[in-house]
Amino acid sequence: MSLEERVTELESRLAFQDDTIESMNDVLVTQQRVVDRLQLQMAALLKRQEEMVGQFQSFEEEAPPPHY
Repeated sequence: MSLEERVTELESRLAFQDDTIESMNDVLVTQQRVVDRLQLQMAALLKRQEEMVGQFQSFEEEAPPPHY
């Protein structure tokens, strides 16, 4: 294999690797956006749960009716 063929082969490999890295980066960016959105949704759900638990606790803390 001549030097020119080896350089051409290396350039070809480099081009494919660059393309692969760019594709993987695009997937990673997309996944990070999904993770960020899921974290926001999880925080909102936790807040709602805490609010609901607080409402139920306030009902339990009420005094029993007078006939008890």
